Amino acid sequence: MRVMPYLTGPVLTPGTLSRTPQPTLPTGDGLLLRPWRPEDAPAVHAAFQDPVMHQWHARAADSVDEVGGWIEEWRKAWGEERTAQWAVVDVDTDLLLGRVALREIRLDDGQAEMAYWTTTGARGRGVAARATVVLSRWALDAVGFHRLELMHAVRNEASCRVATKTGFVLEGTKRSAVLHPDGWHDMHLHARVRGD
Repeated sequence: MRVMPYLTGPVLTPGTLSRTPQPTLPTGDGLLLRPWRPEDAPAVHAAFQDPVMHQWHARAADSVDEVGGWIEEWRKAWGEERTAQWAVVDVDTDLLLGRVALREIRLDDGQAEMAYWTTTGARGRGVAARATVVLSRWALDAVGFHRLELMHAVRNEASCRVATKTGFVLEGTKRSAVLHPDGWHDMHLHARVRGD
């Protein structure tokens, strides 16, 4: 069987992420993006008891042990270059304020999907936006991703404000694209590309 050659090479090669440990990324204004630790499980479990999380996320956290499994998976996924997840913490106290991630990583295309959430106590303080800016810069400028996408439910106005504030341009609406507990949601698609 003949393999058809590609006319272009991969944007990023396998090992681009996994050949080094997952970095810690300071925001320079009081936040730190750091790899997840097993001892973060109780704080993540508590964050997922918030009704706002239930409104915009399809996943529930029934126990601290379950969340411990998530964290183990998040840590493993770095080495497999499938997703890259960071805890967003206060730089002085290590208090968990949220999470920021690159999901659906496709190294060959140089693309990934940006995702974030914040704890109840962190909302309204610019945590998601500050973390998103730092992770976007790292992914696009330091690593060499070409395009980062960000999707949120059209009705999630707070997430739309974060996307717009952090330079993710609204490109359109994906109709009836994601199933939430209350039914199908239209999703806004935002993106940043290298050089924006």
